[in-house]
Amino acid sequence: MIPLLAFLEACPGIGLFVSGVILLSVSTLLYTEQIATLSQILPLAFAGACLSDHLGFYIGRVFGPKLHQTAFAQKRMTEIAKSEAFILKFGTLSVLGGRLIPAVRSLVPMMIGISGTSRLKFTLVDLAACAIWITGLGLLVVGIDSLVQ
Repeated sequence: MIPLLAFLEACPGIGLFVSGVILLSVSTLLYTEQIATLSQILPLAFAGACLSDHLGFYIGRVFGPKLHQTAFAQKRMTEIAKSEAFILKFGTLSVLGGRLIPAVRSLVPMMIGISGTSRLKFTLVDLAACAIWITGLGLLVVGIDSLVQ
């Protein structure tokens, strides 16, 4: 369930409707009820997040500018404009910022793919971004657990 939730919250398109709060809540519940440890939860979340980011990246590379003409994109031009401005301002480092900002999390990898960034560069930056992201997830889970007790 953890990799699926991590995947869905950052999945291109779907991530705009699935909140990261669901993943945080489920992770905290599993941890506080001692159903799963952080060493089980975090790698699963990492895998789901990386898969989702890479799906977005490759969708952007394959379909590129054609995405802007879709009905889906037309309805979400505000979010797309924000993610494009973010990428123009920060370049490849926007992958890191995009992973940490829920409003653009599902769109930044796709926009990076459209921009023509190399696969290796994206993968390396995304692995670092997902590692930082799961560190934050782990800290939140432990912090919420300490508040509950």
